[in-house]
Amino acid sequence: MIPQPRTFRILPYEAETAAMACSIETLNGNPWTADPRSALLAYLSDLDDRGYEAVTAFESEFHLMTETEDGFKPHDDRGVYTTNSARDASHVIHDIISALEAQSIPVKKYYPEHGAGKHEVVTGHATGIDAVDDHVFHTETVQAIADAHGLLATFLPKPVPGATNGLHLHLSLWDDGNAFHDESVDGPYPLSRTAKQFIGGILAHADALTALTAPAVNSYARLAPRQESCAYACWGHDNREAMVRVPSSSSSDESGTTRLEFRAADAAANPYLALLGLLAAGVDGIEQGIDPGDPVQTGPDALSDDQRHRRGVERLPTTLGEAVRALEADNTLRAALGEELASSYLESRRSAWEAFTESAGEWNRDILRRLL
Repeated sequence: MIPQPRTFRILPYEAETAAMACSIETLNGNPWTADPRSALLAYLSDLDDRGYEAVTAFESEFHLMTETEDGFKPHDDRGVYTTNSARDASHVIHDIISALEAQSIPVKKYYPEHGAGKHEVVTGHATGIDAVDDHVFHTETVQAIADAHGLLATFLPKPVPGATNGLHLHLSLWDDGNAFHDESVDGPYPLSRTAKQFIGGILAHADALTALTAPAVNSYARLAPRQESCAYACWGHDNREAMVRVPSSSSSDESGTTRLEFRAADAAANPYLALLGLLAAGVDGIEQGIDPGDPVQTGPDALSDDQRHRRGVERLPTTLGEAVRALEADNTLRAALGEELASSYLESRRSAWEAFTESAGEWNRDILRRLL
């Protein structure tokens, strides 16, 4: 493991402790081809050769929980966006924000989310590998601060009945400017042809992508209709039930804020692999000129089967097993990962699915909550 000095940071929540991200190399000094971080770095280099730089922001949701004799319970249940919920968690959230900012991870906003004990601390975007490294330290920081307060912060996709936790990826490609922005398009969604083709690539590889972005058995309890987490491969303008949401651009900075939001991801994903897969699918859409079809402006489950069929809106995999089989058959994403990484990753996901199907019931969520 080779530490990367540019990622060095002092950890404000641990005395006399610092950390760095690492890449893995073989004994002869070459990048190990099964290392997700090295694989993403290699893909970003290829992307640079194509004339693009990726700008990404990770938006992760988590639950604050307390341990009782009856198991884990949400820390608060005072309502979404309410000052009551914010006050209940303020002692933890203030420390999280301070610790993130001490690591030069900018915090944009905070709010109590939908669901008991659910919160979101939104951080800024970054370019290339920096965005992913910052996200990893973000997750570590949230969990460490919660632990210091005697709480559990879990990013598990479906930790309790009801609310879910997502990991939304906001993404744009830049060349001389924002390649996803078309200044000739009026209105709040000034998407370029390049952006639409990128969306087309994501939708074309949607089933296989979920094996990378939703890689846990528990992930598929989240990818269900009417949970604002997407259950169908489609895109839409400000549609939180779509796999790809196009947020409204800011009227004061349309070029800088035109982007895509990928919603079919959760924190069980290795973020280096999630971004690699998303970029590979989208770039394939650009190179193949894939048309994403018309945007879907309603919950896809509200459409009839015939309407969805005519519009090409397909149900995403409903189990990890289905997603793994889709990735096995997707030559584009497997090639982007590289054979050694693809093979080892698929083997790990097959093992996870087989262990679940061979068990007597659902895996112990209390154990999983501690791991994510």
